[in-house]
Amino acid sequence: MAQHEAAQQDTGEVAIVTGGSRGIGYGVAEALVARGHRVCITGRNEDALKEAVAALGPQRAMYVAGKAHDDEHRRSAVEQVMEAYGRVDHLVNNAGTNPVFGPIADLDLGVARKVFETNVVSALGFAQSTWAAWQRENGGTIVNVASIAGMSASPFIGAYGMSKAAMINLTQQLAHEFAPTVRVNALAPAVVKTKFAAALYEGREADAAARYPMNRLGEPRDIGGAAAFLTSPESAWITGQTLVVDGGLALNAGVE
Repeated sequence: MAQHEAAQQDTGEVAIVTGGSRGIGYGVAEALVARGHRVCITGRNEDALKEAVAALGPQRAMYVAGKAHDDEHRRSAVEQVMEAYGRVDHLVNNAGTNPVFGPIADLDLGVARKVFETNVVSALGFAQSTWAAWQRENGGTIVNVASIAGMSASPFIGAYGMSKAAMINLTQQLAHEFAPTVRVNALAPAVVKTKFAAALYEGREADAAARYPMNRLGEPRDIGGAAAFLTSPESAWITGQTLVVDGGLALNAGVE
């Protein structure tokens, strides 16, 4: 990761980005730092987190290592952000897992529980914690990184798709309950070029990209820009929505 360019003037606002050491999460953190926010990134790999903070700029970023599905980690992360920065205006729930590939008829239910714990329950837990610590009294935004896999049947990644569908509904539930002080929206990306999604395009990227009207796969910065918009005043009258960021892939539905 290259050293991040100088950020805009400090807005005084603070964001937590889960799963923020690389890929989509890092792209989101980078976009928020560029907007002048301070950012706390979370993740399991402390070395990767340290590298990401160094690239984002230690004066603008911090990290808390841990597993998103761990209750103590979530509590500690929010507490450390409040201690360091005194506020948490924005939460981006990006941490996720997809450990299985195959039909759900053969899906191990223990694996299914793990997917939902990491992808859905952890997002709800972080939302509850940031709401209680700051947002209930002071407002803010939450952005949940879902997926187009949560919007229709997703062969061979059914557990992942089900969890992302639940995340989209969670977004609507939170948006209704947290209004009017907190806006809650979701992003639904198609395939983004990250290590997480490498199995979906590695070795055949040109063929994979040919399905997209934009003729390319997504980049982390594409999702970062969308997340930055949903946390900004420019989206002040948008809540409970899922923004599809797919390079036009959905336009191919029903097209032979």
